[in-house]
Amino acid sequence: MSSEHHLPVEIKLHNKRRALEISYDDGACFELPCEYLRVYSPSAEVQGHHNEGAVLQVGKEDVNITDMKQIGQYALKIFFDDNHKSGLYTWSYLYDLGQNYDAHWADYLRRLDEAGHKRRA
Repeated sequence: MSSEHHLPVEIKLHNKRRALEISYDDGACFELPCEYLRVYSPSAEVQGHHNEGAVLQVGKEDVNITDMKQIGQYALKIFFDDNHKSGLYTWSYLYDLGQNYDAHWADYLRRLDEAGHKRRA
């Protein structure tokens, strides 16, 4: 079954840990850090407009989620405390972010390094 068919059965925001926990109907459960969700926002502002490439997000170590709204039966709109609120996180996109966390995070760290940015601990 492809990830686009997996639906969340529970979503919990852990503000103190700055993480979003999502449990899916196939038994998968992912805890996604807010920083990770912010730097991989599906918005055009982050992913790039038209023919532009993705825009590297820096300084998001302390970002947190202030609100979330379910959009129909297919997505979640996430509001961050740095005022970012564009982009819809589809269930399949969130599943991919969880399932491929290690690869995505390593890629983000590599891009930060290549751009000469250091992540705060």
